[in-house]
Amino acid sequence: MVKVLRDNGLTIVLITSTMATLAGMLMTGVSVFNDELAQHHQPAVSLAAYLTSGHFQSALFENWESEFLQMSAYVVLTAFLFQRGSAESKDPDGGAEQDKDPASHADALEAPLPTQLGGLAASLYAYSLGIVLFILFLMSFVLHLRHSAAAEAIEALSHGEPAPTIWQHAGSAGFWFESFQNWQSEFLSTAILVILSIFLRFRGSPESRPVAAPHSKTGGLTVSAHAQRRSKT
Repeated sequence: MVKVLRDNGLTIVLITSTMATLAGMLMTGVSVFNDELAQHHQPAVSLAAYLTSGHFQSALFENWESEFLQMSAYVVLTAFLFQRGSAESKDPDGGAEQDKDPASHADALEAPLPTQLGGLAASLYAYSLGIVLFILFLMSFVLHLRHSAAAEAIEALSHGEPAPTIWQHAGSAGFWFESFQNWQSEFLSTAILVILSIFLRFRGSPESRPVAAPHSKTGGLTVSAHAQRRSKT
């Protein structure tokens, strides 16, 4: 049991934190929503009813959408673009090859099954992380649109106005404001991480280069690897 906790500690803590903050979002959200209903002289809703409401679901998928956009963009962009000196980038001058031709490992017993199968399965698997993250972004975007439209319809009806269709809502400035306000923060936070990892360190983290590594070196190479590269030049 101890080994399981040690080997999966990062996932366990992150999932637990997700559930805890999701519960906090639910409890505070229902309070805010019921306050809004009271202002319009409407009855309060239960926690279960709020869980499936457009108010909660829209806010939930609005945030998921931006996170999956950030992760999918980061995975794809770091495969082709560089930032010299950053721990979050591959070395623009080459150096240690990050990923050799997967076909050369097709016969390895420990290789993932798609790699062993080769062909289309191997080709799709080679880019599967970016593909799946982008699909999750699209799914979250559609769910955000759907539930945001539902929330907007309820708001309109409470003011005696006709509810907009989902397509009308998709073309509204309000919907895109909800998306852009999150997208910009995700791209900004990623850019800051890329830049700060050039100059700052966090000992023990795979997102940081070794504390003694020079600022000019790119990627997560160890100090000894830097020394070996210098000795060859």
